[in-house]
Amino acid sequence: MRTLSLSLALFASPALAAEGPFISLGNTDFIVLLAFLLFIGVLVYLGVPGILGRMLDKRAENIRQELNEAKALREEAQTVLASYERKQREVQEQSERIIEHAKQEAQLAAEQAKEDLKHTIARRIQAAQDQIESAQAKVVKEVRDEAIKVSVAAAREIIAKQMTAAQGNKLIDESIETVSAKLH
Repeated sequence: MRTLSLSLALFASPALAAEGPFISLGNTDFIVLLAFLLFIGVLVYLGVPGILGRMLDKRAENIRQELNEAKALREEAQTVLASYERKQREVQEQSERIIEHAKQEAQLAAEQAKEDLKHTIARRIQAAQDQIESAQAKVVKEVRDEAIKVSVAAAREIIAKQMTAAQGNKLIDESIETVSAKLH
């Protein structure tokens, strides 16, 4: 008994400050120790450690599910990004074909106009040249408009790509922290 009280006195530093014998109902430190041990015993009897373990397991499973969902979303975003990149290349190739076709048409129209111009008067020559220039300007404007659309789409995809790589992970981490904060 004496060794028990001595070991309790060594581990319980406030007990050293109490007056009188440690194992006594008049010693508040001893009463606090008994209440604490009783409290721990009630917690163990009621199965609180098991409940806490299950709650932590459930929380870990929820976090694991959210990580899996985030990974799936990331993979889906990468698939969508690849699709947009492929579409961008297709649109760029199409715009290049349109430009080449427009140049060929403009060249053919210019050659035909030159032949026609040989047979008409100077006023007709000027009118035909104006029409060719107008047609070229229109085609160039249409091509530029299409190129602008392609550039905007490319910029959108590049931004989306950049976000997926760096900021996507950051958003995932922030989401995990938010979920963790809400579960506490």
